[in-house]
Amino acid sequence: MAQADYYEVLGVSKSASDSEIKTAHRRKAMKLHPDRNPDDPNAEANFKQVQEAFDVLKDPQKRAAYDQFGHAGVDGSAGQGGFGGGGGFGDIFDEIFGGGRGGRGGGGNRAFRGNDLQYNLDLDLEQAVFGTTVDIRIPALRSCKPCGGSGAKAGTTPETCGTCHGQGQVRIQQGFFAVQQDCPNCQGKGKVVKDPCGSCNGQGRVEESKTLEVKIPMGVDTGDRIRLSGEGEGGINGGPAGDLYVQMELKPHDIFTRDGSDLRCTIPVRFSMTALGGEVEVPTLNGKVNLKIPAGSQSGKVFRMRGKGVKSVRDAFEGDLFCKIQVETPVNLTKEQKILLRELDNTLIEGSAKHSPEQHGWGDKSTSFLDSVKDWLTGDNKS
Repeated sequence: MAQADYYEVLGVSKSASDSEIKTAHRRKAMKLHPDRNPDDPNAEANFKQVQEAFDVLKDPQKRAAYDQFGHAGVDGSAGQGGFGGGGGFGDIFDEIFGGGRGGRGGGGNRAFRGNDLQYNLDLDLEQAVFGTTVDIRIPALRSCKPCGGSGAKAGTTPETCGTCHGQGQVRIQQGFFAVQQDCPNCQGKGKVVKDPCGSCNGQGRVEESKTLEVKIPMGVDTGDRIRLSGEGEGGINGGPAGDLYVQMELKPHDIFTRDGSDLRCTIPVRFSMTALGGEVEVPTLNGKVNLKIPAGSQSGKVFRMRGKGVKSVRDAFEGDLFCKIQVETPVNLTKEQKILLRELDNTLIEGSAKHSPEQHGWGDKSTSFLDSVKDWLTGDNKS
């Protein structure tokens, strides 16, 4: 039997953020827990499936492997939760209320990894196509250096919290659930700072902006992300920093629109050129080229120039350039030009079936339709 898609199990899109995945997991776990569904024989299996999906998608490395290879990329790393072992309902509450992996409580004065951050980087088409190096400035919470992230003044150490006795959490009974949540006295740290550090005011982290140099590879597109390891928020209690994800967003271009590895553009041309044929100069990523317009070409016709698109960041494939011609009606005509145009129009009207077959055919269809409507209105259609 095919395994369910982890994103569908949690009810999120593949572009969901870490916080969206955590929120979806919390909602699903509370809804599907067997204790709340005693009459459902599939409750335990459904609950385990939710936990399995979350175990993979909350971990950046496992999630990347799953996105690339599917279930084959995470075999052996998922599905190890459940009742009686790691990943049971106690772990669910750890994730929801701040304990266990990724939270602040449940482990007393344990160190925890900082949050990942995302930076949306606007790029010109040329920057995305040819690659570039940009400097970005990131404000984030960094581990306080004077106190090493402990929050205590140099030469002192935090003391064990008297409310939770160093556990970081207190237990609250809510109906048939025994819920653990962060200790209100120490905010889940398990320790309290009596003599706070002057640099961070006892928080262990300080807000700090940092300028980073980001190398953008050739061929990136909107939605592509670059991970900068350790450049996210500083950890708690001296824990490691999270990562920074730089997500690409292409700005609108004056000439081209991008469609994956292909480029598209609209070229205004004179009606005389489309009638007689000719050449028009087209800019491409490799320089100027001449596009031949056959005589009789209609407005909206699309010409394909192979290999004139974008080289993908993932392989050596180069896309195409699609050029749509748009006939431009002349404006600001002189008296002489108007006379010449009327003379030409008279000759075209005389041979409309030959020179304008689409217009002539449309006129015939229009006449036939109006005659049919007239028959219906007068009752002549009745046999």
